[in-house]
Amino acid sequence: MPRIYLATTNPGKVREFREAAQALSIALDPLPRMAEVPPAIEDGSTFEQNARIKAEYYSRLSPGELVLAEDSGLAVDALNGSPGVHSARYAAVLQSGVALDQNSDDQANNAALIAQLKRLNQDRYTGKYVCVIAMAQDGETLATFTGEAPGELLTVPRGTQGFGYDPLFYFPALGKTFAELPLEQKREHSHRGKAFRQFLNWYGRQPQ
Repeated sequence: MPRIYLATTNPGKVREFREAAQALSIALDPLPRMAEVPPAIEDGSTFEQNARIKAEYYSRLSPGELVLAEDSGLAVDALNGSPGVHSARYAAVLQSGVALDQNSDDQANNAALIAQLKRLNQDRYTGKYVCVIAMAQDGETLATFTGEAPGELLTVPRGTQGFGYDPLFYFPALGKTFAELPLEQKREHSHRGKAFRQFLNWYGRQPQ
């Protein structure tokens, strides 16, 4: 079975990718010893730039292997696209005022977003989840894939599934937040699921 390494230590992302890849019988494994090396410096201004940075950086650690990295986050219209590329460290960035490398936990990020939305005092907050996947080998990006999911942001969390901003991300088409959806249904509609299906289509066309 062909193997692709995932440049992530997030168990939620690993689970979603593994289940989505079952149809093609691809082994998706977290990159070995990833936690033992200095992290990639994600200083890009877009999700695609950061995804490429991570894929290229970590693929150099496993010569000859295919390495998949993704960068994803939330863009809220009323916040001029924030948290954006700082989604994983939004609380820390708001507190310090500078772009830090250290991620904040989900609870802190959600609380920070709620506080920012409440300051605006609007009835409705539209936004979208964005995911860019980059596939690299030996330090070179082979392809990138982008998926988006439009929705609205709540100021009261709902649901216990998922991770990140899922309890606040309301999906009007289903009348639920992403944290209220079973994994299979979330994968069908999510930004990450859309980007990953593009990757699977591309990978299925490559000579093995």
